[in-house]
Amino acid sequence: MRQIFLDTETTGLSADNGDRIIEIGCVELVNRRLTGNNLHFYLNPGRDSHEEALKVHGITTEFLKDKPKFEAVVADLLRYVRDAEVIIHNAAFDLGFLDKELELVAQPRFKEHVNKVVDTLVMAKEMYPGKRNSLDALCDRLGVDNSGRTLHGALLDAELLADVYINLTRGQEALLIDAQGPRHGDPAVPQIDLSSFDLPVLRANEQEVLAHEDVLAQIDKASGGKTVWRVAA
Repeated sequence: MRQIFLDTETTGLSADNGDRIIEIGCVELVNRRLTGNNLHFYLNPGRDSHEEALKVHGITTEFLKDKPKFEAVVADLLRYVRDAEVIIHNAAFDLGFLDKELELVAQPRFKEHVNKVVDTLVMAKEMYPGKRNSLDALCDRLGVDNSGRTLHGALLDAELLADVYINLTRGQEALLIDAQGPRHGDPAVPQIDLSSFDLPVLRANEQEVLAHEDVLAQIDKASGGKTVWRVAA
């Protein structure tokens, strides 16, 4: 499965009031592996950033004055994301700006070009109700190194989001990787007949069983009582 992690930086908070995209960063993941096939643009928005936005991303009008307009890169962007699953943190914000930019160049809305859009903010709120779920907060919670994020940047944030997503979904998807079969470029894995082996069965002791139950209870609590094993029981 091809997944694209996308982030934008903008001149302000309101696409409807004339704010524009100044940076787009995309990171590609195929079968839960980073490919290095990333996409990154700085864009000339034709206007200055608001002071508060400038404090967040630090991208000046002077720096952007020789960068391309959105209309010059839209074909490359749409070709890159076509039919992929696109993953965005707080997707409503980025989609609002992308849809406005696409409207200005007479293109359909962003979701019409991709397979689907996944919002990791929605995912995180379901997994960690009542907690802070900003990208920085999730990096801290999941052990993702964000020490280089002194200012927001679309490509860096897309890379961090990919790491966050892999950690958020590790329990859901990690066991599915091998079921997808060998991937292109992977070394051949020798097949071993285990039928002749008498494998010992090591049963958990009482302390290990209690520790296991405690972990399951914590996961169930974090999910709001939605874990399959509790529902099935």
